[in-house]
Amino acid sequence: MTALSLTKTKLSDVKADAIIVGVTSGRGGPFLVPGSEDVDKKFKKQLATALAGLGATGKLGEVTKMATLGATAAPTLVAVGLGPAPAKGARHERETLRRAVGTGVRALAGSGRVATGLAAANGAADVDDLRAVSEGALLGGYAFTRYRSAASAKTTKKAVGTVLVVVPNDRDKPARAVADRAAVIGDAVSLCRDLVNTPPADLHPAEFAQAAVDACGAVGCDVEVLDEKALADGGYGGILGVGAGSVHPPRLVRIAYSSGRKSRATVHLVGKGITFDSGGLSLKPAAAMEWMKSDMGGAAAVIATLRAVAQLKPDVDVVGWVPTAENMPSGHAIRPSDVLTMRGGKTVEVLNTDAEGRLILADALVRAGEEKPDYLIDIATLTGAQLVALGAHVYAVMANNDELRTELVASATSAGEQAWPMPLPPELRKSLDSEVADISNIGDRNGGMLTAGLFLKEFVADGVKWAHLDIAGPSYNQGEPHGYTPKGGTGVPIRTLVEFVERLAQSHP
Repeated sequence: MTALSLTKTKLSDVKADAIIVGVTSGRGGPFLVPGSEDVDKKFKKQLATALAGLGATGKLGEVTKMATLGATAAPTLVAVGLGPAPAKGARHERETLRRAVGTGVRALAGSGRVATGLAAANGAADVDDLRAVSEGALLGGYAFTRYRSAASAKTTKKAVGTVLVVVPNDRDKPARAVADRAAVIGDAVSLCRDLVNTPPADLHPAEFAQAAVDACGAVGCDVEVLDEKALADGGYGGILGVGAGSVHPPRLVRIAYSSGRKSRATVHLVGKGITFDSGGLSLKPAAAMEWMKSDMGGAAAVIATLRAVAQLKPDVDVVGWVPTAENMPSGHAIRPSDVLTMRGGKTVEVLNTDAEGRLILADALVRAGEEKPDYLIDIATLTGAQLVALGAHVYAVMANNDELRTELVASATSAGEQAWPMPLPPELRKSLDSEVADISNIGDRNGGMLTAGLFLKEFVADGVKWAHLDIAGPSYNQGEPHGYTPKGGTGVPIRTLVEFVERLAQSHP
């Protein structure tokens, strides 16, 4: 993982492999943003002209590399485009800074040390700008190289070793606190990305459960794992039913962080943990299976969030639940028209075995509700309908409480992730009616993301504030890398969840 360090050394004097500066677009070519004045001085105030000569325009996401030819201590300079300059009196948005530095760091993959002055892109030092730049640097520095052979590793670009962020005072306590928090977030997101990117042959439910033990137990969380016998004894029909087709039995993991103080609120997080989704007997087309190693992205986000929370220590008790199974076709697999008895006794007619995530989530939601949390949030790569409705970058937030839904969307915006509030129309509930059981696992195809949310709502205890995050698209980037987002696992929505917990702690002194 990329490391982060603060330095008060002038950007032009930092001993690094490369430096990153920002440029904006406008008439007459690119313009340097604050934070690079000393570098420009070393170029006799001709740096923007030199960059323009190399084709730089300052367009958002643009990267221009040039040799410094000894003008600075670093031999290479990378200019990243921030788009048009803000209107007079306005500032660069923090997400723009986060993406810009992430783009620059990605462009320098394999470098040992990289430095940037982008924390000063809005002029005077600002801890929120520093937070954005620090996070962007760490998220952009990610690389997954676990499965590269020794031969290909020589040509594979590895993560940047260290990013140095120039600040006025590298001993300033608020600045150091921001950098420390960014390091925790970067560690959590990298953990989630690693888990999502791991091939399913190396991450069956038992290994996934052990990953939760290793990651969260090491930071002081209490971790409990229920095996298939304990699941049968506990009446977890959904988890057992989905896992029945695989030779690798399912698990349910409970991860608990306690603030150690008299907490005013308790948050429970439930993540969908399908380690591979073939669709079961309702088999997916081959192309649709190519990225189904990522169907445990919600559970990976829960594990990583609990790890981050345990390190940040907010005054909120947080419990994570990871129901995990492998959805495979076999002679033991559940069939369309089978009826499962869930935790708590409710029965579900399975009309489609590829609508399996909601079945394991339902069991875990019931179990979490037995502990009477104040807030219950599930996170799942649940429906293709989410991609149809909101695309690959925006996830959906549904809830039984308007205030909770609004707060989660606000937390996402503050953290730099994209979420959108969606309804749970009661008129769609009728399509989930079953002729033989309490409810069926699929309903009307139109509005499929919403009917899936309505299904989950049936398993939420009365009086519990609940939200459902459908992250099917945003949790796994099938396209080209962009900003600080690599191809593959993204780590969405860890930053939202941590932000929500921290804001909750601040609102309950």
